[in-house]
Amino acid sequence: MMDSLNTSYERRPPRFHDVSHEDWQSWHWQHQNRLRRPGDFEGVLKLSQQERSAFEDISDRFRVAVTPHYAALMDPDDTHCPVRRQALPHPDELLDHSFELEDPLAEEEFMPVTGLTHRYPDRALLYTSHHCPVYCRHCTRKRKVSNPTTAASRDQLQAGLDYIKATPAVRDVIISGGDPLTLSDDRLGFILSRLREIPHVEVIRLGTRNPVTLPQRITEDLAQILKKHSPIYVHTHFNHPAEFCSEAAVALERLLAAGCVLGNQMVLLRGVNDDQEVIMTLNRRLLLHGCRPYYILQCDMARGITHFRTPLRKGLEIMDHLRGRIGGMGVPDFVVDLPGGGGKIELLPDYIVGKEPSEHGQVIRFRNFQGNEYAFVDVDPAN
Repeated sequence: MMDSLNTSYERRPPRFHDVSHEDWQSWHWQHQNRLRRPGDFEGVLKLSQQERSAFEDISDRFRVAVTPHYAALMDPDDTHCPVRRQALPHPDELLDHSFELEDPLAEEEFMPVTGLTHRYPDRALLYTSHHCPVYCRHCTRKRKVSNPTTAASRDQLQAGLDYIKATPAVRDVIISGGDPLTLSDDRLGFILSRLREIPHVEVIRLGTRNPVTLPQRITEDLAQILKKHSPIYVHTHFNHPAEFCSEAAVALERLLAAGCVLGNQMVLLRGVNDDQEVIMTLNRRLLLHGCRPYYILQCDMARGITHFRTPLRKGLEIMDHLRGRIGGMGVPDFVVDLPGGGGKIELLPDYIVGKEPSEHGQVIRFRNFQGNEYAFVDVDPAN
């Protein structure tokens, strides 16, 4: 049973009061009416002086784009609104730190052909679009997302598909960007059909934030394309319960009905979701809508996003809080994607509080989520 959520149309700001429901539900209309400049936010929210100055100073580094749908989820009076903080520029994006990297995960270094990253032996990431409905301020690919010069041409996509076809070790392909759902149905259908023709490709994943920022994109036509190539593993990106609304719920329901397997990749962001109860609420809502919390990702060492980063201990505290208070399906993996292409490493709270020898091996003393201790005999056959 789904929970009751308001629609973003019902919450639309005064600027869009004259917009029809039909237009609001059109993903094309949403794209065409994205908010990009300070003046576009008149009648939507009151920009702070910090936000206004950031628009001017940061435009050369990373563009601003916000769908009317996502803007409707913002608190117009609170600059600390978790939705607003993810989409509007902030002067801290201009602070440079010596450890920040243009390409923190070394994706370009592991590209055998342009637009395809092959870092893990059995997995490859296919970069299909430079474009997103909303340009998230914590984006780890600021070096290329929103930059038209990085758009993936048909020849580039074909080269990536040819590489995958010629590399039997690749069993798992992640279609990424930008956001691949900014592609037309025909282009996306082309990519999916070509991947399904490759015998050794067993898993197809689709990384998208559209269910959050532009759920209107999840149309019945798109669902039929995904269903045709089922199962498609869809990794979406909800970061806060405030990003849920009726349109988002419908989008997730439609993906589920199309046979998609849904998982959420949340990024831990200071001042947005670095709170135990916020994440507990988010994960419960995700499960309610058929989407399993998959990852809590530590914010990368990308340029211009250090103000979003939290200490590693914060993620471990959150994991410690979740364990035992929500079912295992609601406990994602907390991971750090190591710089330089080192790959993902899972971090766990330390539940071992002591060890002592016994005639059967070792007695390990664990603590549980309530802080109680329990002895567990770790049998050693050599004893």
